[in-house]
Amino acid sequence: MRNLALISSSTVSFENLDVSATTIDLDENIVYAASEKQSFDGEVDVELWKVGKIGTAGLEGNPELVTLFSTTASSNDVKSRQVVSLTLIAETKRIVVITRGGDITAIQLEVDEPVPDVEGSVEPGILAATWAPDELLLALVTGEGKLILMTSSFEVLSEALIHTTEFGEDAPINVGWGSKQTQFHGSLGKTAAQTPAVTKVGTSADDDGLPRISWRGDGAYFVVSSLSLPSPEGFVQRIVRVYDRQAALQSTSENVPALEHTLAWRPSGNLIVATQRFGFEGGGPGKTERHDVVFFERNGLRHGEFGLSMMDIGGTLKGLESADERKWGYKVKEAAWSCDSNILSLWIEHDAGDVVQLWTVGNYHWYLKQEIAVQMSRAEESRFTSVSWHPEIPSTLILTTSTQVIHRSYVWDTFSSPAPLPFDSGSVAVFDGSSVLLTPFRTQNVPPPMSSFKLSISPNLHQTVSYSPKMPIHASYSRQNDALAILWQTGYLEVWEMHTRLGPGRGKVFDQEKVWSGFVADDDTSLYWRQVALEYVPEASWNITVLGSNLKTDVISTLKQRFELMQRNVRILDDTGEYFQSADGVIYQFAPESEGSLEKLSHFPEFSVLSRAVDVVHDDQVDKVFIGLTKSGRLYATRATYEPITVVSNATSFTAASGFLIYTTTTHEAIFAPLASLNRLVYESLDNALEAVKEAAKDWPTRKVERGSRIVTVVPSTMSLVLQMPRGNLETINPRPLVMEVVKRDLDEGEYRKAFFACRKHRIDLSVIVEHDRARFLSNVRSFVEQVYEVDHLNLFLTNISQSMHSPETTAEVCDAVRQELECIDLIKYVNAILTAFVVKSPPDHEAGLSLLLQLRDSDPTVVEDAVKYIIFLVDANQLFDTALGMYDFSLVLMIAQHAQKDPREYLPFLRELRALEKFYQRFRIDDHLRRYQRALKNLSMADTGRFDEAVDYIEKHQLHEVAIGIWKGTDQYKRILEIYGDWLYDRREFEQAASVFIEARKQQKAMVAYEKALQWQELFMLAVETGMSEEHLEETAYRISEDLVSKRRHPEAAMVLLDYARDVREAVIALVSGNGFSEARRVIALSGKGELLEEVVYPAAFESKGQFTEDVMEMREQLRKQVPRLRELRVKKVEEPDAFYGVEEAGLSNVDVMTDVSMAPTTFTRYTVAASTASRTSKRSSRSKRKLERKAGSGRKGTVDEEDYLIKSVAKMVERFKVMQDEVRKLLPHLLQFTAEHRAEGQGLQDDLERFGQELGDAVEEIWDAAEAVAVQRI
Repeated sequence: MRNLALISSSTVSFENLDVSATTIDLDENIVYAASEKQSFDGEVDVELWKVGKIGTAGLEGNPELVTLFSTTASSNDVKSRQVVSLTLIAETKRIVVITRGGDITAIQLEVDEPVPDVEGSVEPGILAATWAPDELLLALVTGEGKLILMTSSFEVLSEALIHTTEFGEDAPINVGWGSKQTQFHGSLGKTAAQTPAVTKVGTSADDDGLPRISWRGDGAYFVVSSLSLPSPEGFVQRIVRVYDRQAALQSTSENVPALEHTLAWRPSGNLIVATQRFGFEGGGPGKTERHDVVFFERNGLRHGEFGLSMMDIGGTLKGLESADERKWGYKVKEAAWSCDSNILSLWIEHDAGDVVQLWTVGNYHWYLKQEIAVQMSRAEESRFTSVSWHPEIPSTLILTTSTQVIHRSYVWDTFSSPAPLPFDSGSVAVFDGSSVLLTPFRTQNVPPPMSSFKLSISPNLHQTVSYSPKMPIHASYSRQNDALAILWQTGYLEVWEMHTRLGPGRGKVFDQEKVWSGFVADDDTSLYWRQVALEYVPEASWNITVLGSNLKTDVISTLKQRFELMQRNVRILDDTGEYFQSADGVIYQFAPESEGSLEKLSHFPEFSVLSRAVDVVHDDQVDKVFIGLTKSGRLYATRATYEPITVVSNATSFTAASGFLIYTTTTHEAIFAPLASLNRLVYESLDNALEAVKEAAKDWPTRKVERGSRIVTVVPSTMSLVLQMPRGNLETINPRPLVMEVVKRDLDEGEYRKAFFACRKHRIDLSVIVEHDRARFLSNVRSFVEQVYEVDHLNLFLTNISQSMHSPETTAEVCDAVRQELECIDLIKYVNAILTAFVVKSPPDHEAGLSLLLQLRDSDPTVVEDAVKYIIFLVDANQLFDTALGMYDFSLVLMIAQHAQKDPREYLPFLRELRALEKFYQRFRIDDHLRRYQRALKNLSMADTGRFDEAVDYIEKHQLHEVAIGIWKGTDQYKRILEIYGDWLYDRREFEQAASVFIEARKQQKAMVAYEKALQWQELFMLAVETGMSEEHLEETAYRISEDLVSKRRHPEAAMVLLDYARDVREAVIALVSGNGFSEARRVIALSGKGELLEEVVYPAAFESKGQFTEDVMEMREQLRKQVPRLRELRVKKVEEPDAFYGVEEAGLSNVDVMTDVSMAPTTFTRYTVAASTASRTSKRSSRSKRKLERKAGSGRKGTVDEEDYLIKSVAKMVERFKVMQDEVRKLLPHLLQFTAEHRAEGQGLQDDLERFGQELGDAVEEIWDAAEAVAVQRI
């Protein structure tokens, strides 16, 4: 669906020269040309010219004469040019000129004055010569019919006659199966199989008789086309032979009648091109006008063809007996392939002048995309002398006439309609000769080479003296409608109103009407035009801007005025013709009203072969953003007065529509970049713009596409993107971003039905209808229901809402809103949708749905029957049965059971049993069956009073104590319920809560027991005093609870209990000193006047405490002196021997099989691999084994990887333990110093011991954590 568009053209003219060949210095991209002039003495004067450098604007610079020399003319009677080959050898920087006279002349360029040097000469002359693509081999055919293969230093590798009867090394093997010799021939007998088939194979009258040589792109093979020796019947035929790099014959072509001299091997290697004539003796069978381009495989067999139309070319059959050189009015002179194998050029010599046709293939159809002719005032100057493609730059052509070197560069472009919504037809125009193939992708997707409509355009152009191309060079659609402007190189222009049908129907797809035709410039035949832009203006009808060139500058014509530009090879950016891009990437705004002045707006970093101006709407204003795609695949975006940004560097095609820049990449993705985001990125123009684009691109929608896909067009109305595969077939996709844009627009306009069906068709979650604007949807539910009125569609919508990510509250709100509207409109019609709304709520309201069935049961039994079947389809039948049972309506239960086809033996006995029970006990049994225990208990409480014991058992069975309290509150059984609850709490060891409940139930004795278990001694003794407990019992209770408090290390509280309620000072002092409370103990002794307790209790306890602290210090010192050296050892080992340090493999790697170095497959596992994430995905361990592994990892077993972390954590815990010990020792030391001298000495020793250990611990901590920080820094 793409066309070849001319993006640059330049011409260098000479005077009094006869240019015949060109070559290119690929390192410098400089074009050299050779001219020749044959003198009367049999010599040929050859001049070598440096034409210019190929730049952004085409050929640049002034021609310079490099050297000139004379050589011998060909002795063969040929009318062809004398220069057979002109090639620049890149390795030696020499230009090699091979002439028909046999001389091989080399010219060294890297000298001040290049001098021609004859490297050798072939006496019989040279008829054909071609260098291999790698320039290491030279194949040539001599006048004696010999094939010679030379090296780049002109050493002969092979020399042999071309004419041979051998097929070659790749001769097919025939075992006779299916051959003519093995077939039955009836009455003719076996001799019929031996009779040779007589076919007359001759040559074409247009054949120039010269051989041709062509190399395959990789240089592994070359092909030679030459005339054979005359047959006994006098026929001469052309034969194609394939050779390898050693000039060994590989294969010979099958006999092809009237095969012509043209020859070109496709660089990709699959096809060899030639031409064939038909309709005469010795020619192919067929009409005389038939002329085919035929293809051969490397094995010599034919492989397809396509026809040339003599009518389109403008030929005239003159008869084979005519004396004219061109019997059909034209002949194909040469064929050549572009370096990327995509374009085939045919050089056609016509009676009126030469033309070069450019052919491309798509979906096995060959399209004629361009015709190139020379517009000259004299007929002899309208002939090409050479046609060649650039060896490295695709779609770049170098042509020569006798006095000109022409450079033309093409780009693939798609002529698609840019009409906005709702008038976008998605029309695409494809050139194919004198026809324009049109397809509106909005309504039809016709696979190429077919099309919806073929517009035949063959104007009779006689403006120039020379041959005028009959096919157009460019076309453009109007943005306002589907008007199409078609431009010819000569300046002829046609404007067609297509009247495209936008909707479905049986009418015409196009109702075309030519509204204008004429020439851009009648007075200047030196101009050639290459681009047109069409804009529809209601007041002025049409604005047509045409871009062309003369030999010096570019010209813009608006059909009213003409302006010459300072730049050359500019490009129109938009359909209005207002914006242009120069050859160096600068963007200008064209102002015809200001005498054609150009205002510089912005620039691309390099020339973009495809560019477009796009409107971006934001904040009630419109910004113009320019998008450009270069040949290298860089996609740029810029706007007026701002620096450009690189969107991506591997783009293959792009378009803009629906608020997105859509582009494909070499990674086979279609990416949808919001134009608003691009506009903002250009506006910010940060120094790190590339990183900003990459960060923004992470949020851009993407979609995988077929390999090599390119964008043809986008149709916003149908939310479709049309892609073309490399072979030529089409694929239409509906990307989510395009669908969502249309859905959002429909929702904003209240078109809920369109939005619903768009989401349904393209599998978009229907919840987007709510999510887009929930408040607006809820206020327009009536409109939604009226538009989407089908019950099935409403059910689908409600089901999608329930399965979305909405909160349960939102789902319930939407379902209730829709249900209420449906109930108001028609309860009978929408009963199924209403049931769906009840069921899909979160949580579902099955009872409400069944209640609706009960409501309709008497009024419309038929509807209810269908509705029951429907709700059983939605909800599990057993669940509905239980729900109906929970509504205590046995008729509804039976209805559900019958329609669910449940076995009566399963439910009828149970229902009979229930019917025989009293009302509330019946409901109790039902709720208990449904495991609704709270409701069951409520109903049981309302049954007979004699069932209270059963209720108590039910409470304890299902732990319904709190519910029971609420039910029986204010009744005689309330305290009994509380007591039961308290006992249950006591059994659960929730003593504090149990005591509170017992207090409420007036069970003080149980409350005191609970308080004692909870160690709430204040409440216990308060309650004991209030109940009048005896002194003896009070004292016993005090001793019991003090022991429990001491065991919980609550020594001060134990002492208080002993002092207040047991009156035992000695035991209180013992409790205090046990908890290191020496200050409080001495105060109690002083207050009670029992000083003897100092020596009996306090002094010995002080020694015991000091001894315990000393033991703790010794234990910590011993631990520290073991762990710190081990840490040092581990850290040295980790640095010096990491393999040994990490030697124990992680348990997660246990499934990695160890293989030998020879057989081991590549793996990402190393000794340092952390495989937890992988193992966690595939592990089948139980949670218990995982916890066991975690405990093992934290145990710090010696020699494991976790040992170092374990030792560090152990030292950290020791530090915390030492801090706590210091606080306790501070409480003891003042008393040791105040007691006896022996106590003082022990205290001094304890203080010194603590200080020494503290210093040792501090040094260890500093060593450990400084080293850890150093290791961390080293890792970073």
